[in-house]
Amino acid sequence: MKVLAAYNIKGGVGKTSAAVNLAWLAAASGARTLICDLDPQGAATWCFRVRMKVRGGGRKLVRGKGALARHVRETDYEGLDLLPADFSYRHLDLLLDSPKYVRRLTRRIRELGAGYDYVFLDCAPSISLASEAVFTVADALIVPTIPTTLSRRTLRQLARHLRREPAAVRVLPFYSMVDRRRTLHRRICEAPEEMPCPMLATEIPYSSAVEQMSSRREPLCAFRRTSEAARAYAALWDELVRRLEEAGPETS
Repeated sequence: MKVLAAYNIKGGVGKTSAAVNLAWLAAASGARTLICDLDPQGAATWCFRVRMKVRGGGRKLVRGKGALARHVRETDYEGLDLLPADFSYRHLDLLLDSPKYVRRLTRRIRELGAGYDYVFLDCAPSISLASEAVFTVADALIVPTIPTTLSRRTLRQLARHLRREPAAVRVLPFYSMVDRRRTLHRRICEAPEEMPCPMLATEIPYSSAVEQMSSRREPLCAFRRTSEAARAYAALWDELVRRLEEAGPETS
């Protein structure tokens, strides 16, 4: 089982689009896949046409004693399940007020994912106690980064934080929402400054088709498989699988 977190301190960079499409691609490849929507906005839950509700909410997620598996919902896609978001997740930091509860959350996510090949976490844009739990449980952070100055600055902030708080998690950033008609985007992608961690080779282009995911409530790769952006997500998934295989055997 591999736990992959779509994460960035910054919002609006394509985290949910990445989590939803990569989870769909993993399931389409035959892997048993779970996506956990940890963002109180619930965008991934919306895209999969699942009601945004977990009985007991964030308190159940962090401090509950029963198994989380009963809150998991099937999606419309074979092999792909979802732990929905709940608006109460906005209070997760208040519940994670001691290392004991951070450890408990990571353990519960691992237990929940035991029957799956891949677990994707769609994370809220922040750096917080909830983020610390994600850094602990995830095997890799998948970090979409828009090719702009502020987005790269945020990636550096994340890298510095992880150096101060050593974690085994790998950081796998990639450029998203790339518009090569823009001089700045081209310059950054083609001649990037030295970054704190190597960027993946695959770029996800800016696309109106990606924006249609929220209105259609489907992964892009399900309804526009031949679009440029869908092909880019497929290439990104292939690249991620290769990188994860290079990291060694899967953990359980």
